[in-house]
Amino acid sequence: MTVGSKVKQTLANLKGIESTLRIYSLQSRNEEEKSAYKEALKDAESVIYDMENRIKTLEFEEPQYKGN
Repeated sequence: MTVGSKVKQTLANLKGIESTLRIYSLQSRNEEEKSAYKEALKDAESVIYDMENRIKTLEFEEPQYKGN
């Protein structure tokens, strides 16, 4: 597995986590839990944004990773 593939797999896993946190935050009735899920969701979104930018940089610097 190449570096590009590993980074993209990590991004896919993070997006799955983001979806789960979003569902939990919507289903929770306890405001404290809801707040915790939303805070974790913000953190996950920030990491996803950084990973997407890293993938763009990786594909620009190493064209062989593009599309993998």
